[in-house]
Amino acid sequence: MSFYTNDGYLYCEDIKVKHIQDRIPNSPIYLYSLNRILENYKAYKEALDGIPSIISYALKANSNLTIARHLREAGASATLVSGNELKIAMAAGFDPKLVTYNGNGKTTAELSMAVLHGVMVNIDSEFDLQHIKKAAAETRKTANVTLRINPDVDSEVHPYVATGFKNSKFGIMNERLDWYLKEIENSSGLNLVGLHCHLGSTIKKVRVFQDAMKIMIHFFKEIREKGFNLKYLNLGGGLGIDYEKNQPIPTPSELIDSIRDYLIPDLTLIVEPGRSMIGDASILITRVTGVKTNGSKNFIVIDGSMAELIRPCLYDAYHHIGFIEPVTGEKKVFDIVGPICESADFLGKDRELPTPHETAGLVVYDVGAYCYIMSSNYNLKMRPAEYLVNGNQLIRIRRAETMDDYMRLFENDPVAI
Repeated sequence: MSFYTNDGYLYCEDIKVKHIQDRIPNSPIYLYSLNRILENYKAYKEALDGIPSIISYALKANSNLTIARHLREAGASATLVSGNELKIAMAAGFDPKLVTYNGNGKTTAELSMAVLHGVMVNIDSEFDLQHIKKAAAETRKTANVTLRINPDVDSEVHPYVATGFKNSKFGIMNERLDWYLKEIENSSGLNLVGLHCHLGSTIKKVRVFQDAMKIMIHFFKEIREKGFNLKYLNLGGGLGIDYEKNQPIPTPSELIDSIRDYLIPDLTLIVEPGRSMIGDASILITRVTGVKTNGSKNFIVIDGSMAELIRPCLYDAYHHIGFIEPVTGEKKVFDIVGPICESADFLGKDRELPTPHETAGLVVYDVGAYCYIMSSNYNLKMRPAEYLVNGNQLIRIRRAETMDDYMRLFENDPVAI
């Protein structure tokens, strides 16, 4: 087990979380379980057994270099959405020829770097195609490209994270497919190697992937019949996790089994798990600053905030909340809020919890994906440290940001340019 409770205390693998908090003065902190990360990867690997495939970890979910290295060592590849993510992927040792680069606004400088290293680049628009051609010409390299198709399938998720609709900002206009194929065919610098789609994030029904797969296989066969030697079909990522701790979420095996019958010969399937690889492998450990009421509502005020974890206020996302130690105060319904000068600064609303004592350790679960990576310096909060547990070993994988780090970004003697 990775996270479990014993005698009222929360453990991460073999370490009592309260002992970690007592040892580390900076608060809050992100804590990861290496065992959970590798188990999540193993679930995809076992699901894909017997299928030519690439498990391409979505670095946008969490780009910590140590975590990326562990996944690369386990056998994963990587999916990118920026040039800096390519730099992290290279530092982590991923094979660039198996790396995919997505995004609707890739710059020519980013594309040149990707083409130079042999990364598979996703064509997202007409201008994106022209920019990739320019990058190929400037680097004197052939760009291996894929086409991002929008299956126009309802992923039944928050509109901010739905990406596969026809009116999405991502992907080509399907009606212009022949134009794209002619442009690629007539360009000596482009080599079309596959198709890509991405439906959204936090998906809870395998039917969504199955519906998309039917459409993508149709396009795949059609383009092959036109003489293109397609090899890769990238189904993207998007599988959700059980944030609520009470909902059945499809497993990687159920996802793959739902599309298995649609696979065709000489096709390598790419999946891009991000949230389902790292989301449930981390907790945010905070301290209670105090408890207050306004007469109609009760509040637990903690030292964590929307600066460290913005998902609740940005997406109205739910994260399970508890304590890392025994708390025996009277049970009440609380909003869990931080010190940021915004009414939007909450990590949970209307949660029934025992009334905690000051300095009690409060934990927010399932924060491995799209949490640290979206943190900020709002109200001059400094980004927290990240730690990794491997059995009984505690490893710091990113130190806490300091005010000195922040001040170094300013010019000592500003000069007009």
